[in-house]
Amino acid sequence: MDYSDGMDDSTPMFYIGQHETKRRLDVSPELVQHAQDLGYDMLTSPITNDHFHTRVLSLLNSYTQSVSESSQKQPLPLIPALDHPDTPLGPSDTIGQLVTFTSSWIDLSSPDPVIAHLSRQVFHLEIAYAAFCGVTNVVVPGPRLAHGQNGVSQYARAIKEALTTGSYLQLHVQVSMDGTKTAADDDDLGHLSRFVRPEYETSSHGKVTNPWSSWDAWNTVRSICKYHNRLSVVLDLPRRLPSLALQSRWFSEPIRLLNIPASSFLVNARQSFVLSKAHQVFIFRYMIMSYSTGHLSPRTAEDAPSPGSSSAAPTPAEAAQLAKQVGKKTSSSNDPTPHLSYLRYLQRNQPPKSQIEQFGGGFQDYLQSPLQPLTDNLESITYEVFEKDPIKYAWYERAIAQALRDWHSQRRSTSSDNGAVVIAVVGSGRGPLVTRALNASASSGVPVRVYAIEKNPNAYVLLQRHNVETWGRRVTVVKTDMRAWKGPTQPDGTFGKVDILVSELLGSFADNELSPECLDGVQHVLNPEHGISIPASYTAHFTPISTPKLWADLYNRSTSVDPNAFDIPWVVMLSQFDYLSTEAKETIASQQLSNGTKMHHFNLEAPLTPIVETAWEFSHPLPPTVLAQASLRRGGSAVGGGGGFVGGDGANEHNFRHCRISFPIQEQGVCHGLGGYFETVLYSGSEGPVELSTNPVSMERKSKDMISWFPILFPLKTPIQFPADSEVEVSFWRQTDDRKVWYEWLVESYMTVSGQRIRLSASDLHSSKSNGCMM
Repeated sequence: MDYSDGMDDSTPMFYIGQHETKRRLDVSPELVQHAQDLGYDMLTSPITNDHFHTRVLSLLNSYTQSVSESSQKQPLPLIPALDHPDTPLGPSDTIGQLVTFTSSWIDLSSPDPVIAHLSRQVFHLEIAYAAFCGVTNVVVPGPRLAHGQNGVSQYARAIKEALTTGSYLQLHVQVSMDGTKTAADDDDLGHLSRFVRPEYETSSHGKVTNPWSSWDAWNTVRSICKYHNRLSVVLDLPRRLPSLALQSRWFSEPIRLLNIPASSFLVNARQSFVLSKAHQVFIFRYMIMSYSTGHLSPRTAEDAPSPGSSSAAPTPAEAAQLAKQVGKKTSSSNDPTPHLSYLRYLQRNQPPKSQIEQFGGGFQDYLQSPLQPLTDNLESITYEVFEKDPIKYAWYERAIAQALRDWHSQRRSTSSDNGAVVIAVVGSGRGPLVTRALNASASSGVPVRVYAIEKNPNAYVLLQRHNVETWGRRVTVVKTDMRAWKGPTQPDGTFGKVDILVSELLGSFADNELSPECLDGVQHVLNPEHGISIPASYTAHFTPISTPKLWADLYNRSTSVDPNAFDIPWVVMLSQFDYLSTEAKETIASQQLSNGTKMHHFNLEAPLTPIVETAWEFSHPLPPTVLAQASLRRGGSAVGGGGGFVGGDGANEHNFRHCRISFPIQEQGVCHGLGGYFETVLYSGSEGPVELSTNPVSMERKSKDMISWFPILFPLKTPIQFPADSEVEVSFWRQTDDRKVWYEWLVESYMTVSGQRIRLSASDLHSSKSNGCMM
């Protein structure tokens, strides 16, 4: 069977392997070939076997006996080196097609020093031998959560040592998604945890786990290992998925393998193995790795449990009984691999990619420095990327057309001598907004006179060509910095005014590419009585996020390439991340009863929506008094003021901004930075506002599928951990010294205990001044 039938080149591949917790046959090249013939991409194999297990148990028994028979203190037991009968592995051509497992019967987190010592030896013997054989992927069973935080820290130390032992190994820590025990925890009579001495048993009992305990343990392990790039997660999917909040958190983590036990499959009416809708959506979300807005699909909510419901995995007895029942029902099937066939079916029938997902291929979680269009001349390919946006320029054309229709209906005078509305596109680039302004004139029937202002000498050449070949010489192209332009030249040599000023100077945080400063500098050409700016206003928005992948990337940069990496706001298409402050939007379903009345049902597990707050706003044109005061300050006049707070004369002080905002935190988490967005009102008139948005709360409503801007990340040098039901308080500054603009940000964590608000932690005060945007 060709499992790729029906898939195009853009379909993400599922690499599907077959795993047995108790594999009795050694994984030979013949077995690997047989698995591939059946359609599997890989197999799993233990690094050591039962022979080695028996040898370790025998050593433990001998040690225990010698301790009981001797009054003298005995040194801890040492395991001899591996022998040939101890392992099925060896260097081979097929070793790269195996995912190997360390022994599930050891307990690296044991409170008993003897058990912990033996476990650590077994673990490092296996890691060293796997590395020698050329293994690249090793799965390590996660820590036993019943031992508490001390056990997790002890486990993390062993993992950190292993990362230095196998320099090329990818270590994958296997944990359950919902904090429940894995099947291997209790079903092995030879598990070393069964031999813990009585004096240490009390520390491993009575520990109650919660659905977040696995994530909490993983967070401890990766933090101690400094977010190592060769450390990731194997996630066991339970029969019933946990809350949407926990699902979303796991999505932000570096998960490389999903383990789907047979007990997680359902049997449908046709007696075939299938997965629930929730499982399907969860798997698709991992496979596609698409641009995420933080909203899980409403279909996921249908199968997600309410916050108080149980999500325990089946017991071994339940799983065995289920297998018997399924075996009876499917005995007539001729498919030797029904689970695999179903997963290949899912692979062929993945949801189609949205426009954002198609455009964003390769951009996800790729850090980019923000543009500095005032100091850098952009290349044509950069303009071309912007111009591919299917929404942005259509919305600009709509805004210009509405403004022209309002102008005509209100019988306003114009700044031209023939009644045409004067439009200046400042920062024209390659001219897409000029084209849209001409289109808006044609659709509205209002005549215009258009000026294209551009400082980039290379783009200026292309604008001239467009004017000849495309625009029919209807545009006046001017090469100058918009702030130095004096306005349309009149026949008598004087300079006239502009009626509508059109610009696309916004950055990912609205003002981070100096739109306020640029528009302040060109406002002198705008008609003071009735001039319109498009955009008319814009707001910056942000929210705390968890993004371990990006933090690890920045940490590596800061230690090797750029020590200021954590003080730079990065433009990035956020993909593998989680919103930390969210709210569930209640949805109501109505049911018509026979007596005509309606019953309303509230969905307790509605899709989660991030809480995104507004930092500040800029509006254009500014009141003339503000610009007059700025002019006085720029000249150093005594009546202009005493200068700016951070240098200069304070001429740009009116563009300083500051905010301090609190965000409620529902679940425990780690903040790695702030995700930044913007909204803008291009024009608001008689037909309502025309708006653009990258804010995940409003973008679907205001400008769905817009791709021109990615979010911006304000990272934290030291991640801040906080408990459930706490607060994150963010202080944000937009600073200026008349030469450059930069941002400063500080994040604090608070919790209210017995009515008293207590500060738990605080980040460094980050500043992007060294990488500020030059004016």
